[in-house]
Amino acid sequence: MFEGPNYPQPLDESLLDEWLEKGRSGRVPYAYLVIIWDELEAIYAPDYVEQRSELQKYPRYGQAPDHQLLVAAFDLYSETRVI
Repeated sequence: MFEGPNYPQPLDESLLDEWLEKGRSGRVPYAYLVIIWDELEAIYAPDYVEQRSELQKYPRYGQAPDHQLLVAAFDLYSETRVI
């Protein structure tokens, strides 16, 4: 997943599945998995949000100079990519 010139590096799909499951099984009723690229560490990291409107607070990969950038967001239950 995330292969090609639009992404910093590929992401293992089993790791994505693990993050989706973790978000669904948490005590907090999260609705979205946010995948962040950390420029300093050169790794992907998960974050979780409850409301879709919260996705707007993340700077986007390729559009901002920040070191933690949103690469994609998924609905935790339908597993549909929303960003």
